Amino acid sequence: MPLAKLLRDYLITNPMIGEVLVPVPLHQKRLRERGYNQSNLLAQELGKLTNLPVVDDCLIRKGHAPPQARTSTVDQRRRNVAEAFSCCDHRLQDKQVLLIDNVSTSGATLDACAAALKAAGATSVWGLVMAREI
Repeated sequence: MPLAKLLRDYLITNPMIGEVLVPVPLHQKRLRERGYNQSNLLAQELGKLTNLPVVDDCLIRKGHAPPQARTSTVDQRRRNVAEAFSCCDHRLQDKQVLLIDNVSTSGATLDACAAALKAAGATSVWGLVMAREI
């Protein structure tokens, strides 16, 4: 996958601390509607290129909410994902996590996921995204 290769190339020139890749999860309803999780696809391919394990079943999205793209302000985006994520176990305790998402606009989703990962004991969380809206 060419996009995962771009992420790998970015990591080569801009190293980040990480020993495990964790994709931003979709709510089960959205996953059924879409049929795939683009962040998970990126993480799986990046894992193959970097030999980093992918943990895609620990961080979960607890509630269904409108897509972030349908919110118009940073405050709305933060409220939309406030406490929306949790970890279902402690497999990521004492791990350095690279959180993978396809797009970041305000960083609200990455912040909410990082809070859940740290609450579950992750020692560090770095966000890696394919695209950043400015």
